[in-house]
Amino acid sequence: MQSRKSFSRIVVKVGSSLISPRANAIELKYLKALIEQIEKLWLDNKEVVLVSSGAVACGMSLLGLKKRPRDMDSLQAAAAIGQNELMAIYRRLLKEKNRLCAQLLLTWDDFENRNRYLNVRATLRTLLKNKALPVINENDTVSTDEIRFGDNDRLSAMVANLIGADLLLILSDVDGLYRLPGKQVIERVDEITPEIISFCCKTDKPEGSGLASYSQSHKPEGSGLASYSQSHKPGCVGGMSSKLEAIKIAGGAGVAAIIANGRSKDSLLKSVYGQSIGTFFAPHKPCLKAKKTWIAYGVRTRGRLIVDSGAKKALIEAGKSLLSVGIGEIEGDFKPDDIVSIVDKDHNEFARGKVNFSAKDLRRLKGRRLEEEVIHRDDLVIL
Repeated sequence: MQSRKSFSRIVVKVGSSLISPRANAIELKYLKALIEQIEKLWLDNKEVVLVSSGAVACGMSLLGLKKRPRDMDSLQAAAAIGQNELMAIYRRLLKEKNRLCAQLLLTWDDFENRNRYLNVRATLRTLLKNKALPVINENDTVSTDEIRFGDNDRLSAMVANLIGADLLLILSDVDGLYRLPGKQVIERVDEITPEIISFCCKTDKPEGSGLASYSQSHKPEGSGLASYSQSHKPGCVGGMSSKLEAIKIAGGAGVAAIIANGRSKDSLLKSVYGQSIGTFFAPHKPCLKAKKTWIAYGVRTRGRLIVDSGAKKALIEAGKSLLSVGIGEIEGDFKPDDIVSIVDKDHNEFARGKVNFSAKDLRRLKGRRLEEEVIHRDDLVIL
């Protein structure tokens, strides 16, 4: 067995390539099978959160569109129409089990604002307590490039961290992460190394949700992964790179992850009960506490601090706070309490933290020894 344990709180992400492989139609048989498996988990006192793509595909179907719209207005209109239809499908399927579902549409702002972050977490925990199925999607109808996640892989990882899940299950239309040049599924990954990343670089294909394909210029800051593939499926974006990025986020908070084929029989049940399926990704140890998980992965960075080797050593090896004398360059236009990336002279990101000074003030005071730390160690995370 890959994981040697049974999981109790699970975030399941289903992508568009699984539930709408024809881009403008939903495959009900896969959703029915998914709900059947969730019902069995509920009967065993498991907790499940569903992150579901498919809104744009539903909207395309209702609008009679065969090709995915390219302009933002049309995409958001399709998402607005389709999200309602997608939830209606889940409601009908759950009603047969006398169960309820709840819709949560999220943007970056819901994670970056600490109060909203905690409110979302409290709502989800209450829904889980009442055995209702939270169905989460990005709020495509209001999202702009500045506040979009881009695909539901990253969103699902952040939700897993938010609720303290012990498993993130990404159900796709592939059997797992393949070892090249053949298509042998890698059963277990203990660390996402450059070699592991190279596999997805050669096999990436679009899959996910969101309103537009990513290009290299939209790569998440500090991800270290290859750029996302251009979309070739009419209803999908994303790929294996975005899945590995999501798994890195989840793993940092101690959440195990599995990539599996959602078309395989009982793939959800097999994953939850520790049977061999797909590719299992072991979580990092030790895992981060809730606040530091939020700093590391729940907030977009607003700038960068380039530090010298002495400061890097003090942060990593001695667990010190970041002082002004160790900072060489300041990039960005951040304010006090914003989250910034900390990089070495080779521009390798190794930490993130909440700053006590604005970028403007740091530039003005550069070279001076300040009484207050630039970033206190309690607000700093080594990645």
